[in-house]
Order: sequence, then structure tokens, then C-alpha cells
Amino acid sequence: MLLSKREKRPLTLILLLVLLAPGMLFAQEQPQQQAVSDSLLQEATLEKIVQYALDHQPMVKQAQADQEIVEATIDGKLADWFPQINFVYNYQHNVDLPVSVIDGRAIQLGVDNTSSLQFTATQTLFNRDVLLASRTANKVRIQAEQQLGATKIDVVVNVSKAFYDVLATTQQIKIGQEDIIRLERSLKDAQAQYSAGVVDKTDYKRAQIQLTNGKATLKANQEALKYKLDYLRAMMGYPPNGTLNIQYDTLAMEGEIAMDTVQALSYSQHIDYKLLFTQRELQKANLKYAWWAFLPTLNAFGAYIANYQNNEFNELYAQRFPNSYFGATLTLPIFQGGKRNARIREQRWTLKKLDWNMVNLENNLTTEYSRALASYKSSLSTYLALKENVVLAEEVYSVIQLQYRSGIRPYLDVTIAETDLRSVRINYFNALYQVLAAKIDVQRALGQINY
Repeated sequence: MLLSKREKRPLTLILLLVLLAPGMLFAQEQPQQQAVSDSLLQEATLEKIVQYALDHQPMVKQAQADQEIVEATIDGKLADWFPQINFVYNYQHNVDLPVSVIDGRAIQLGVDNTSSLQFTATQTLFNRDVLLASRTANKVRIQAEQQLGATKIDVVVNVSKAFYDVLATTQQIKIGQEDIIRLERSLKDAQAQYSAGVVDKTDYKRAQIQLTNGKATLKANQEALKYKLDYLRAMMGYPPNGTLNIQYDTLAMEGEIAMDTVQALSYSQHIDYKLLFTQRELQKANLKYAWWAFLPTLNAFGAYIANYQNNEFNELYAQRFPNSYFGATLTLPIFQGGKRNARIREQRWTLKKLDWNMVNLENNLTTEYSRALASYKSSLSTYLALKENVVLAEEVYSVIQLQYRSGIRPYLDVTIAETDLRSVRINYFNALYQVLAAKIDVQRALGQINY
């Protein structure tokens, strides 16, 4: 059956939509996929991970939003210093005109239609609210900036520690994989010795037990690594399913271990001290604000009013009756039942409380620095000792393994040497990352991590 031209047009449009729809959907999905891929790290080094966290972490974004909110609030407060200009339009139709009795006669006053255009302006000359806003604007900005810096410091510390925790587990997995290769080789040796009648089946069973335990430990570490990578992604603000190719250089990290352990603690460099000091400065301003309650408030004002009156609506705006004025208002509070004195005492005691808070913070910072330094020195001592033990444990295992193959040593000695080697290597890498994490705590306590 042949189709007419009118019938062919809808069919042609449907075919075009069917053909173009996949392309249109692909075009919509492609930018989104491209944006996700652009936000992933190709090489996840510690420096890049930290920078990524500073750019994408939700807590940092929230602190930046708080900073913008503070800036907008300051602008709103300072706007009260500028003239406040308003315009009011009014129209009124009087259904029944008001009546006044004059000399015994009832006389209607006014007209049927009235309208007015009113321009008013006020200017604050002195007001303690706007004075407080102008005096404290810079300090409030500094406080918002310090709070953002404190958030960034916490993010850097947490991300760095999470990174080192991932590395420690990664090294445990690597060591576990190497141990399994070694244990499988030992199992073959034990089987050969048993088949040759040199030893009984006890060695073979022990090798089997060690291999099974090694595989179980490896599986546990692999599962733990998944969680630790997810935790690191969360600390970074990284896409949950995004690939994170951890890159690290053990030798470079070993070179970053050393630090000066005789540095003097300076409270003023610590972000917590800076925040509390700024809060104390703002409280001083609040105390002055309480005293300013005894001062008068002075405002200037002015207005221009164009009045229109007529009984006929069409002629309402034919003639203008202007009215204008200006003046000033001085308001002096005389007695408020002791409210102002109570407010002053409240602010004064709040300031004294902050003084004691600063003393307490100095004590806490001293304790924090002492604890962090002790942890660093302890971790460094452990790391140096284990670094030497790794070399010794490898030599002992190699010698005992050769002696066992020669029939000189029992397999129990091989088991002990294998366990010692695995423990020493795991503890060595754990100590390496522990000393790096402890160094971060020392730097934070000294106030050397700043953003």
C-alpha cells in the first residue's frame, strides 16, 4: 500500500528521532563521564592526594562557604552606615468623606481621591551597632580565615595518616605474597624430604599449617585494604568508586623522617591559639559595645512628599501639592533598670573566662607537643632498630633454610626463622609509617602546618 506525502512525514520524523536519540543521549552522558574522569588522580602520590583533598573535601568546602557567609554578613552590617532611601506610593479613594461640626454645621472635609509619592532618607550619624560592625569587621574576617585554615590543617593531617595506614597495609600484603611463595617452596622441600624418608610427616604438616595461616592473613589484609582505601577516599572527597593508584617511594620517605627535636614551642604559631586570641579580641569589642549602651543614638532624616487631591479620578494628578522636611533624632537612654550594668559585668566575666581558656590552652599545647615528641622519638628508635633487624633476619633465614635442605637443621628452626622474618619486615614498615605519622603530629603541635 502506497503512503501519501502527508503520511510519510510523521514516519520520517520518527525514524530521525530513533536514529538521533542514541547520539543525543551519548552527548549528554559524555560531559558527565568526562567530568568524573577529570576529577580522578592518575598518580596518587601523597602531595597530590593532599592537594586533591584541599580542593574537594566537603569539610573544606563548608569552611569556604562559611567564610563567604561571614563576608556577606559583614557587608550587610556595614551597609547601615550608608543612607537608607525609600519610596512609598499611596492611593486612597474616600467612599464617605469625614465630617466635622463647625459652628453647629456639619461640613465634609477632604476630597474623594487622594494620592501621594513619598521619598524618605535616613542617615545614621552614631549608632553602637554599626560602630561595632565597623570596628570588628577585620577581626571577624581574620577569624573566618583562621577557621578555614584550621579545617585545612585537620584535613591534611587526617589524609596523611590515612595515606600512611594504606601504605602499611599494602606492605603487609606485599610481604604476605612473598611469604606465600616462600612457604610454598618450603612445603615442596618438606614433601621431598618426607618422600625421601629423611624426615617424618611432622615437617610437612607444619609447612602446610604455615601456608594456610599465611593465606588467611593475606586475605584479611586484602579486605582491610579495601576499607582503608574507602576511608582515604572519604577523607579526600574522592569519588567512592574512583580508581586510586597509590604511588610512593620508600627511600624518599626514609629521607623525610629526620627533624629537629630541640625546637622551642611557640604558642602564637599554633592555629588553636590564633583562633582563641582572635576570639578574645572580639570579646574586648563586645565589652566596649556594652559600655556604648550609655551613649546616645543620633540619626538624620529627610523626606519629600508629593500630594495629589481631586474629586475626579481623571484629574487626580493634574496638580501637585508638595511637602518636604528634614531633621535629626537624638535618643538618650536614661534608666533601664540596671540592664546595662549587668550586661557590662557579663561581658567582663566572659573576657576573664577567655583569659583562663588561653592559660589552659597553653598547658594543653605543651602537653600535646610533649606527647607528640615522645611518640616521634619512640617510633624513630623502633624504626632504626627494626631496620637493622630486617637484614639480620633475612641472613638467619637464608642460612637455616640451606641447613635444613642439607639435613642439618630441623624444620622447626625454619618455621621460627620464617616467623621472625615476617614479623620483623611487617614491624619495620609499620614503624616507618608510624614515625612519619608521629612527625606530622609534632609539626602540628609546633604550628608548622599552615594553610
